[in-house]
Amino acid sequence: MIESQPANAPTIGVFDSGFGGLTVLRALIEKLPRARFAFVGDTARLPYGSKSRRTIARYAVESAQFLVREQGAEYLVIACNTASALALDAIQDAVPVPVLGVIEPGATAARHASKTNDVLVIATDATVQSQAYTGACRAQGLRALEKACPLLVPLVEEGWTNHPVTEEVIDIYLNELRAEAWLRGLNPDTLVLGCTHYPLLRPLIERAVRPGVKVIDSAEATAQVAAQIFNGRGCPILAEPAAADSVRVGGASIEVPQTEIRCFATDSVEKFERLGSRFLGRPVGKVELLDLGG
Repeated sequence: MIESQPANAPTIGVFDSGFGGLTVLRALIEKLPRARFAFVGDTARLPYGSKSRRTIARYAVESAQFLVREQGAEYLVIACNTASALALDAIQDAVPVPVLGVIEPGATAARHASKTNDVLVIATDATVQSQAYTGACRAQGLRALEKACPLLVPLVEEGWTNHPVTEEVIDIYLNELRAEAWLRGLNPDTLVLGCTHYPLLRPLIERAVRPGVKVIDSAEATAQVAAQIFNGRGCPILAEPAAADSVRVGGASIEVPQTEIRCFATDSVEKFERLGSRFLGRPVGKVELLDLGG
């Protein structure tokens, strides 16, 4: 047991179809450093975007039930845009604990940030096809224009997060998106990052947007909502600073909270351990192999 964790600290379960959701876990740790976390990456069955809604719901429910039943999670964060868009209701019906997705918090943050009520969303094909952000933004009184950016995820996983090719690809996508917004008579002043890989590209994206356009990170927005919920439940101690360790990530020494984390992957454990630190901003440690069935 890590000494900085309160004896009654809840376990927060975090689920993703891969390891991109570690950016959500990273944001949660920053907001709730003294909570315990259990993370599942369903790497054996990604990408979820090519699956049917029914299959996505079954996969997501299996991971959610593992986190609740086997890891004692008292709260779930679905750190996967596709699962949040297509399976949130099924997950909520399947587990007896509160469940938070990443889409509603992103839309809420966009409403607070936007003055024109016109927002842009970049995401994966599956998330865009679901139109989940469009619906969530509409519920907030916003007009949203979504665009799929399929090249960005492989560029991030290749480690090209500060590469001229990635910068050019982002410029092309955003120019296309701006042109479509102009044709539709929109005046967007906010851009939502609708994929958990995209926070690693935020510096490039912020350089590529027009002056005055605010960039909303759904991972940060989700963590902020989770922190507000736990503060409201009388758990403000979870947000107090935890003792820190000095660790090396990417050749640099950084201070990270001594937060209790267990990571599980359904396949490619070595790849998860190798790439996970890019997303989490700290070593992920020993990743445990998890068998959820077919």
